Amino acid sequence: MLFTIRCLDCGHAAPFMPRSMQCPNCGSQWREAEYNLQAVAQSFPAELQNRPFNLWRYRELLPIYEPNPTLYLGEGGTPLIKAANLGNMLGLPNLYIKDERQGPTSSFKDRQAAVTIAALKEGGVTEMVAASTGNVAIALSAYAARAGIKLWAFVTSLVPGVKMREIALYGSQVVKITGSYDQAKQVAAEFARQRGLYQDMGARTVTAVEAMKTIAFEIAEQLTMMEGAPPRSTANAPKWRTPDWYIQAVSGGMGPVGVYKGFRELKQLGMTERIPALAPIQAEGCAPMVDGWKKGMEKAEPVLSPNTRIETLATGDPGRTYTLLRKQVIETNGVFESVSDDDAFRAMHVLAKLEGISAEPAAAAAFAGLFKLVRTGAIKPTDTVVVNCTGHTLPAEQFLFDENWTRDVDYPSVMAQSNTPEEGLLAALNNVTPNRFSRIAIVDDSPDARRLIRRILQSQGDFEIVEASNGNEAIELVSRERPDIVILDLMMPEVDGFAVLDALRSKPETTNIPIIVATAKELTVSEKSRLQGQIQALMQKGDFLNDDFLDEVRSLIQ
Repeated sequence: MLFTIRCLDCGHAAPFMPRSMQCPNCGSQWREAEYNLQAVAQSFPAELQNRPFNLWRYRELLPIYEPNPTLYLGEGGTPLIKAANLGNMLGLPNLYIKDERQGPTSSFKDRQAAVTIAALKEGGVTEMVAASTGNVAIALSAYAARAGIKLWAFVTSLVPGVKMREIALYGSQVVKITGSYDQAKQVAAEFARQRGLYQDMGARTVTAVEAMKTIAFEIAEQLTMMEGAPPRSTANAPKWRTPDWYIQAVSGGMGPVGVYKGFRELKQLGMTERIPALAPIQAEGCAPMVDGWKKGMEKAEPVLSPNTRIETLATGDPGRTYTLLRKQVIETNGVFESVSDDDAFRAMHVLAKLEGISAEPAAAAAFAGLFKLVRTGAIKPTDTVVVNCTGHTLPAEQFLFDENWTRDVDYPSVMAQSNTPEEGLLAALNNVTPNRFSRIAIVDDSPDARRLIRRILQSQGDFEIVEASNGNEAIELVSRERPDIVILDLMMPEVDGFAVLDALRSKPETTNIPIIVATAKELTVSEKSRLQGQIQALMQKGDFLNDDFLDEVRSLIQ
């Protein structure tokens, strides 16, 4: 046997029995799978080369005796995407997104469900209970339906109706609790106890933590392959790469606990050299782990009344999971951090508009945490960073948009109001793009820099943007278009930004147009003196993450 289950309290090791939810020696519910890594190391790396890239390629390190192919739904093997645009904005050239939206039910909880249901099916379990804020119940429902297992899903009344309906669609029984998620867990536990049913217990569920390890395995493999290194099949082959940072939004904290274990096992196998720093991110309105971390506490104080609109992050009492995760964060030189709901919602827009990735609010909180850690200097420009995009936003909530998010055209009315339908349609379409949007001119000889500034602006509001790629073109463009504001690079060949400034300030029609200088150059005292009184703001490229940039733009065009 390649694995046993060891108690974290008394150390007792026993064979894995999926029906058993506690240590047979002391009764503790806190146990973890322990593998014969020496035996695994003899064949594991070479075997991987002949297996498909999915969760089950790592079966020697999962607590399943015989993987059941009839339960497979496509779990694991999610992409690792290089976030070029977001990386440029943050000054992080090695920023990656682990896109867990692409699992069978669009969240990283598919891993947990796949392994848990496989183990329960193997153990003969036919009925189970789970408390959830949405994603876990959806994932468990899908796999339980495939395995013929009855699921009782206890959810809070704040879970979006669309998620409750999807849970029910799979045949699970939805039990809606008018209360917090922690209260829903209490009711679910009592229901399971009374009926003698198996209960999913989050981080105390061996299969759930083990499933999350596969995220670490995939990241290490993918980073290695993306940098051109061959697969590791012999002792002399290159080791797998690991990032400097792993960032994930957390509620109960199970995800990073499992990911840490995965990186730890790779290191023990000699396949990697280190474990990345962990950065668990919580919502400010329900951040017991962050509060405990900042107070230096080994146990988190429960948040009795969570105050966040991100329901999937509203675990007020993480219990012992925080204690475990805190040790791992300390060991890896990581950090806990919290973000506001508004920061998370803003990050949703930035991520979608810069990278084409629509993330759920909980996933966006991880990106808001990334922004915060870059601002504080905790994450350095040379660091390799992986952010877990834990789930897709289905659907996008109305409160994320302002009142002008749609433009309406009544086609029959357009045709009826004009003897020339084409002219009526043209007039209607002109109203779709009114001239009331502020016009911004971007002047930079670098196409990448212009594109980045354009995307940052477009991610935060409605602007009409014009561009110039050199000084002469800029003078002509600004004189002709009369933009509301100019964002100007100083370092351009032939006619530089200083000459453009002089030309624009010398003309009555352009002398009062506000100008923001965006430059990568460290200015001398004399150069700063030349700009004195000529511009409204000076921004360093790489600081565009800072809200000051967008705040400055908005203040100048109001």
